[in-house]
Amino acid sequence: MLSDIEIAQQATSRPIEAVAAGLGLSADAIEPYGRGKAKLSFEALAALEGRPQGKLVLVTAISPTPAGEGKTTTVVGLGDALNRIGRRSLICLREPSMGPVFGMKGGAAGGGYAQVVPMEDINLHFTGDFHAIAAAHNLLAAMVDNHVHHGNALGLDVRRIGWKRVLDVNDRALRQTHVGLGGPANGYPREDGFDIVVASEVMAILCLADSLQDLKERLGAIVVGHTRELRPVCARDLQAHGAMAALLRDAIKPNLVQTLEGNPALIHGGPFANIAHGCNSVIATRAALKLADVVVTEAGFGADLGAEKFFDIKCRLSGLRPAAAVLVATVRALKFHGGVAVPDLTREDLPALERGLTNLERHLQNLRLRFGLPCVVAINHFASDSEAELAQLQRAVERLGARAVVARHWAEGGAGAEPLARAVVETLDGEPGDLRLLYGDDDTLWSKAQAVATQIYGASGVAADAKVRARLDALQAQGHGRLPVCIAKTPYSFSTDPKRLGAPSGHVLDIRDVRLAAGAGFVVLICGDVMTMPGLPKDPAAHRVDVEADGRITGLF
Repeated sequence: MLSDIEIAQQATSRPIEAVAAGLGLSADAIEPYGRGKAKLSFEALAALEGRPQGKLVLVTAISPTPAGEGKTTTVVGLGDALNRIGRRSLICLREPSMGPVFGMKGGAAGGGYAQVVPMEDINLHFTGDFHAIAAAHNLLAAMVDNHVHHGNALGLDVRRIGWKRVLDVNDRALRQTHVGLGGPANGYPREDGFDIVVASEVMAILCLADSLQDLKERLGAIVVGHTRELRPVCARDLQAHGAMAALLRDAIKPNLVQTLEGNPALIHGGPFANIAHGCNSVIATRAALKLADVVVTEAGFGADLGAEKFFDIKCRLSGLRPAAAVLVATVRALKFHGGVAVPDLTREDLPALERGLTNLERHLQNLRLRFGLPCVVAINHFASDSEAELAQLQRAVERLGARAVVARHWAEGGAGAEPLARAVVETLDGEPGDLRLLYGDDDTLWSKAQAVATQIYGASGVAADAKVRARLDALQAQGHGRLPVCIAKTPYSFSTDPKRLGAPSGHVLDIRDVRLAAGAGFVVLICGDVMTMPGLPKDPAAHRVDVEADGRITGLF
């Protein structure tokens, strides 16, 4: 069996100009980055205004497991299949972070015969967007310390500086650091730390901004710290937002690539719905809707994290409205939720599958009943799935009032996902969905957290210590109460305990920290033990990544 990277490297890709031409874009409308990737120009984006808009389909999933679920693979397979059956389709994906590429995953551009290419470029430096985000973020951090060093005219309290540095590599040793050591020439010593680039507010701003000017204004609204009198100090107070926007001038443009079958794909913005909002950019999604009849996009991790943030943050702030959802599940993952150990997942186990169905049921009910969207369940097929298991899963979904379709895109490409594509088209052509957001803008931050915890996670309520409650009350009093909440927690469970599989209920969502993302337009609630700078596992994927003498990358899988 060929690995993902071997399949990708054997593919014959179309010139990126031909991919653009298939979307009705001239060669002047794109800015090529090498042979296989390009950015859409500002002029091309502006020319799309006034065009009719296609329909948006969100692909999400059950709670992730070590067995894998395959959202990105399903997005790619579904997009190829829609094009095969005559629906002009375009997929919108998120850019992979090098943290998980070198950590747990080893690659995040799809898999098997449902991939986007050039796979190596996309998984590594791509078009430099993440580097630009890191540079803009760290420029602001440097300007904060520089301002303090040169007299601190704004009166920043060094104990209340909240703007960390970022790095796009998992490095637990940098979670908490000290800066300014070594004497007066090196500034004022203080505690600091690093987040991974995807958790940066700059990443969220780039994904939620609708223009370069909007980007700059949002950057200016970033709160970097407070004075002794608790007055917020923003990036615009430091005169940093203009230079930051200059660094991001090209990064804000969506990236155009293609699938293995030569169909177009826009990849733009960051992942990590467990610690960020985890959606691709508003600019890319809006452009795609003007360029195609059906746009398929994804949200990170399970529907409790990714889909909820997609709806309550991205859709709320942008006005985008999906017409339908696809919930990805695998027999293997459901058996894992039913208590089967990873080495035993290839064995048929109908009772374990039945037990694990509680996870799928809650996600499906959330999408259909809480958010009001019609939903198709995509069973991402594995060779070890038995016919009895597949039939049991389909019957169970039918009992829940939805439709489950076996999709074989990993092994067969777009042809293997044609039944899924037809089911999605039937859903789109049927009664339209009517997205319902989970809470109102005027609800308090605390009640918004309560709504997500109780209605989506199945929790009995929310808990926080006095310090966190005071921080929330202060944000409410300062006028930030109308912002949506972005809950950061483990993706592996509806609870904050990653070992509580299935569909736990009655647990408590414990908020241990609060961060204001004023420029992005939401409030981050950090819950449980989730880290905004991940660490590498004992056997990281980086052990297997290499480059041959001819420059060929190996080990991405």
